[in-house]
Amino acid sequence: MTRSASMKTRMVGLILAFFALAVPFTQAQAGKMTIGTVVWIGYAPFYVAEALDGFKKYDMDVELVNFADNAAMPGALQGGSIDGAMLTYDMVLGAASKGWPFKVVLPIDYSNGGDAIVATTAIKSAAELKGKKVAYNPLSPSDFLLAYALQSNGLSEADITPVHMPPEAVAGAMASGSVDVGVTYEPNVSAIVASGGGDKFHVILSTKKAPGLITDVLVFKADYIAKHKKEITAVMKAYVDALDFMAKNPEKAAEYIGKAMEIPPADALAQLNEVYNPKLNEMMGNFNKSDDILSFYTNGKMIGEILLEKKQIEKMPDISSTLDDQFVKALMK
Repeated sequence: MTRSASMKTRMVGLILAFFALAVPFTQAQAGKMTIGTVVWIGYAPFYVAEALDGFKKYDMDVELVNFADNAAMPGALQGGSIDGAMLTYDMVLGAASKGWPFKVVLPIDYSNGGDAIVATTAIKSAAELKGKKVAYNPLSPSDFLLAYALQSNGLSEADITPVHMPPEAVAGAMASGSVDVGVTYEPNVSAIVASGGGDKFHVILSTKKAPGLITDVLVFKADYIAKHKKEITAVMKAYVDALDFMAKNPEKAAEYIGKAMEIPPADALAQLNEVYNPKLNEMMGNFNKSDDILSFYTNGKMIGEILLEKKQIEKMPDISSTLDDQFVKALMK
């Protein structure tokens, strides 16, 4: 149809407009929110909530905005092009070091094998990374996991040859033989390990060895939180409902997750074993100050030390300034 609408089209438009006005005001005014995300198994509850129209249940119109590069999300959130974002906690600390007022309102997941360093079978462990070409996405969870692996083995970035690329490109780089080592996350890890007949590549280090090191969180800016408490509460209610659905209907949930991630449901079920989504009654453990590795205060200190070592931040941010537990507390009542 051309830009000049026909008389019939204009008439249909008038009729639709009439019915839109006839809808009760409270139903027509759904809260709108945009949340930045990437394709990641840890975000499964959001995919399930979307598939079940869970956000609409609480009068919310939520758009999950997919980013090809999660390193671009903090800037998008600070700039106001999205309302909220699913970030890793190291990104939150990086933002805090710049004075950006990001607040964690929800611990979404921690990687428990979903992020990994994959290498040819000739390389047996992370201790053998010296002198190797390593493909990874800078300023991302992959970069952070690599830094942890190098530091744990007395190495630094100067001991490797970095090859920067998006996470999805790592598999192709390894298959072509241009690099022997890659750092990425699911579903890319499984694709690499399965390629070449399944006996060419293997995982030499994953977050199973460092639970809590890569933790995904839902973040909003402080001024947005002050103005949109009702909307944030509604989104979190839908999220908790989705967690409950996943526990009671794992196979159906896997269908929804697989569709969102464009992978078979069986793969979705398998990958869910590589992350952990805290239940509502467990979430305060992340916010509370304790020696538990899952506490933001404990893993945040460890994360901050690595970021300082890599010169990605100039000073350690105040952990408490990055947290807002009011919504979790309210939902637990």
